[in-house]
Amino acid sequence: MMRITPILTAACVVGLVAFPLIAPALDLTFYVSFVRRVLIFALAASSLNLILGYGGMVALGHAAFFGAGAYVVAMLSVEGVSNALIAWPAAIGVTALLALLVGIVSLRTRGVYFIMITLAFAQMVYYIFISLRKYGGEDGVNLSAHSKLPWIDLAQDSVFYYFVLIVVLLSIWLINRLVQSKFGQALQGIRENESRMEALGYPVLRIKLLAFVIAAAFAALAGVLLANHNLFVSPSLMHWTESANLIIMVIVGGMGLRYGGLVGAAVMLTLEEFLRLYTDYWHMPLGVLLLVIVLLAPRGVSGFWNSVTAKSGTIK
Repeated sequence: MMRITPILTAACVVGLVAFPLIAPALDLTFYVSFVRRVLIFALAASSLNLILGYGGMVALGHAAFFGAGAYVVAMLSVEGVSNALIAWPAAIGVTALLALLVGIVSLRTRGVYFIMITLAFAQMVYYIFISLRKYGGEDGVNLSAHSKLPWIDLAQDSVFYYFVLIVVLLSIWLINRLVQSKFGQALQGIRENESRMEALGYPVLRIKLLAFVIAAAFAALAGVLLANHNLFVSPSLMHWTESANLIIMVIVGGMGLRYGGLVGAAVMLTLEEFLRLYTDYWHMPLGVLLLVIVLLAPRGVSGFWNSVTAKSGTIK
């Protein structure tokens, strides 16, 4: 039988590559920026899916890492450091260190206690950045210009679009490779039965902590891209409501599924953009639509698609 999933994946990639080229002819130039934003949030949601979907860690503070990556780049830009080869690794490194400190404390707890501790740490980070008056406080901070890369001009919309597309697709591929590795299999085993994995001799805490830090690093990379996309960073990016939005994206797309984060971000942001065209009170119909999706597809849109293709005689 012909495999539908690889064909659909290839078709989506071709569509994403071709979209900026055909958008002007269809008078859809504005949506090039929108698709770029969807890709960035898809990376943030995919990073959360690593620990939520595959590790069973319900972190209600993941947006703190998303926002921290964006803020470090913005702060360095204000200080005159716009070289991406310096600013971006610094943003990812600082965020990874923050995740290490948070993880050492929070991962010693489980269930609702883990949720509340990650939320508490995220809100602490949120209020710390609000207090930084030099960098705009609660009003946020503007980037003076896009980050600078050798031979790549991120100030050009089309160049930046393709750069984001390559980074996001490569990152999601790396996350999927990680999940398929022995480390990923151990992480999923911990999700299913942590006590049994401990009894088998696996270093459960270290595996969870490493996954937590890796997820934060990818979230920081998404934040770096978003800062360059908007040329503005606001503390609201680190608020707990943004973490909840990322969780919803993962649930809608499909927890623990290959493209769950990507599909969830695309569905949620597209619905939001579409509903904005018709009503200022778009939150209510969006909530209803998301509720319908969750009820009809408990494993998310990706899970629903997999079940449909399986019934039609195809394989995943």
